[in-house]
This record gives sequence, structure tokens and C-alpha cells, in this order.
Amino acid sequence: MKILSIDPGYERLGIAILEKVVGEKKEILIYSDCFKTKANIPFHERLKLIGQEIKKVVNTYSPEALSIETLFFTNNQKTAMMVSEARGVVIYEASCAGLKVFEYTPLQVKMAVAGHGSGDKKQIIKMIPLLVNINKEIKHDDEYDAIALGLTHFAYSRNI
Repeated sequence: MKILSIDPGYERLGIAILEKVVGEKKEILIYSDCFKTKANIPFHERLKLIGQEIKKVVNTYSPEALSIETLFFTNNQKTAMMVSEARGVVIYEASCAGLKVFEYTPLQVKMAVAGHGSGDKKQIIKMIPLLVNINKEIKHDDEYDAIALGLTHFAYSRNI
């Protein structure tokens, strides 16, 4: 099974494609990237670029499902709204491509990857290479977050 996993954002979007192969102990990272949009272009253009990138990744790798993080609200409501709009574009493109959509909370990600809900980002990053075959250098935290979301789906999908 191949999964597209997304750490949502409008300036930086973590993207990963993971595959679970029967008989393998670790999942395989097929692709990951931190897709960036420039702050000096209109927001609606940034959303368009995000949609185009998601469509390109889906067409290239043919995942079966989308794993995306639910939003947690911050003090900055404007940022939260803009991230939620970016999430909407991602979910829309995934749905148009026929992918099943699964959403996970930050707590679920910590439980699945670190084994407990109080895991921090350093623990998550340390655990990922133990759980996933990675044949590239991961340059951005957003990529790690996307990979963690994919792992979370594989952990929870046993119960779906």
C-alpha cells in the first residue's frame, strides 16, 4: 500500500510517499520534499501552486490514500485560517484523484511514532529512521512531519 502524507502549510508543505510492503519490517520512503511557496505572491496563487504540486505527486506515484494532520488552533487565527485553506486544497486534490482521506491529530502522531503522547519533535525525528527505510538526506522538519503522518496511518490502519 502506498500513502501520500502531508504536513499542511501554505508557505512550507511537507510531502511524503511511503509504501508498506508485505513481509518487510520497515516502511519504505519513496519520495519526500518540502514544497515551498513564496511570500511575495498572492495567497490564491500559492493555493493554486499547492494544488498543482499535489496533483503532480499523485499522478507520479499513484498513492491509494492521503494521511494529513488535523489542525490545532493557535493564537494566530489568520495563520490557522490560511493553513486550513491549504489543507482544503490538498484534501480536494486527493479526493478528486480518488484517494481515501485519513486525518490524524498531533497526539496520534506522537503515539504512533514515539510510542507515547508526550514525545517531542526530536524524539519523532530520532525514531523515523528506525521505522522507515530512507535512502536520501532529509533536509526539512516538514519532511519528517509528513513521514511521521504516513507512519501514523500505517499504525492506525490496522484497526480500520
